[in-house]
Amino acid sequence: MKKNGHRLLTLAALVGTAAGVIHIANRFIDATSQLKDMLEQPHSKTYGWRFGKIFYTKQGHGGTPILLIHDIMPGASGYEWNAIEKQLATEHTVYTIDLLGCGRSEKPDITYTNFVFAQLLCDFAKNVIREETDVIASGFSGSFAIMAYRNNSDHFRKIMLVNPPSFSSLKQAPCKDNKLFKYFIELPIFGTLIYHMVASRESISSLFMEKLFYNPFHVTDTLVDTYYESAHKGGSNAKYLYSSYIGKYLNISINNAVESSNACIYIISGEKEASASLIAEEYQKLNSSIETAVIPETRHLPHLEDPEHFLEQVAIFL
Repeated sequence: MKKNGHRLLTLAALVGTAAGVIHIANRFIDATSQLKDMLEQPHSKTYGWRFGKIFYTKQGHGGTPILLIHDIMPGASGYEWNAIEKQLATEHTVYTIDLLGCGRSEKPDITYTNFVFAQLLCDFAKNVIREETDVIASGFSGSFAIMAYRNNSDHFRKIMLVNPPSFSSLKQAPCKDNKLFKYFIELPIFGTLIYHMVASRESISSLFMEKLFYNPFHVTDTLVDTYYESAHKGGSNAKYLYSSYIGKYLNISINNAVESSNACIYIISGEKEASASLIAEEYQKLNSSIETAVIPETRHLPHLEDPEHFLEQVAIFL
């Protein structure tokens, strides 16, 4: 009995020590990731929303408004649009938002859902933009834009989707394994460590080179450093959006919303994006009024990889 008690005390001491070391490492990562201050931006604004403060910028003083909505991934923020927003602002009033749980916006400890983001977009359009706005939404956030239009079409006009998600992926509901992984990610110390591994600078760099950009030589240190800083801004709370995303809590079927939509919808795909042409065809089958275009030699983020050709397509659509 004494030996067993001694072993338990030793094990408890080892676990406690390991937890302490990991906690210190987590705090170190959170602090050092912010040293370069890559996300500092003059003339920024905040919108006090019900779940937290929303960071955004407003550029341009004339022309119809455009709301730019970034994708959902570790490190995502309004910085995703930095290569095109100034050019757009010469003819439009451009609003670039950091979604809740992303970038410089607050990152509350909540379960994020598609409804949360759709409501955020509706409220932002109503209370900040205050007139009908065109929307350009990247990646998974295209589903937020579609549902926001369905919830309140009075706030939105044309919708441009950049490499939107497939209908089949959006229909996947959280299963037991998804819920378990979400639970582990949200654990205070060891879950934060897992998130830090997913959102390490090396992981973000690999993500850009292997999945987001077609030409790896277009991936710059500035780009990776900015996404890395954004992925850790707000400390450990940065992990909650990722846990909801990986747990599939953001998923929702948008088939009916696409099929019944009266909005002008335009899909831009990266030529080298996996299944991009098939996904665009899926959308067109549900709604024949949807138009499509392809940016050559780009992948998931054509507006970052080839902003010149992307802007040409925006000019055609808007």
